[in-house]
Amino acid sequence: MALAHEAKGAGLMTIELALPFVGAWQVRNSPADRVPSHGTTRFASAQAIDFVPVGGDERTAPLTWRSLLRPEPPQRFPGFGRDIVSPVAGEVVAAHDGEVDHEAYRGLPSLGYALTQGRRAAAGWPALAGNHVTIRCAVGVVVLCHLQRGSQAVTVGEQVGTGQPVARCGNSGNSTEPHVHVQAIDRLPVEAAQAVPMTFDGRLPHNGEIVQG
Repeated sequence: MALAHEAKGAGLMTIELALPFVGAWQVRNSPADRVPSHGTTRFASAQAIDFVPVGGDERTAPLTWRSLLRPEPPQRFPGFGRDIVSPVAGEVVAAHDGEVDHEAYRGLPSLGYALTQGRRAAAGWPALAGNHVTIRCAVGVVVLCHLQRGSQAVTVGEQVGTGQPVARCGNSGNSTEPHVHVQAIDRLPVEAAQAVPMTFDGRLPHNGEIVQG
């Protein structure tokens, strides 16, 4: 169940969620370290957070000379295809599953990819979110983005429980490597929404932390 509570001194209502995955994941772009967490308030993303799946060594795919110079297939990353589960009980109100899982970009390729981000932003929310599942709960709306094409296990109108598998980790939309982007908003559509702060199992993890789902 999602709970809402007031953030200390901020006057903002915060949604309490469960972690939306299994296994070990590294925290990136956390609002615990910066707001807006992704450098923009567009598309109600000011309080969003990213989780990158890691292997048994708590690292993502090894960084090599090849990966510094060329794009990489997403299958090379340890968490590609790992289960994504619902962080909240609620109703699936949107689901998109048709975007390809494109190559990952690190090193020099990431610089070129960054230059095209404006084009994706201009194309609107679907181009940024890629494959995604949107769940309305009692106190807001939660969105899970960059999911693997063809992996969605839920349909619009379906009631889901916390911890229920909804899709798998992918690399669709505005994504440089396989990960899941989580954001909470006060209403739909995303273009008209306000960002809502989140905590996970009672706290908001910081950048670089390894969390276990």
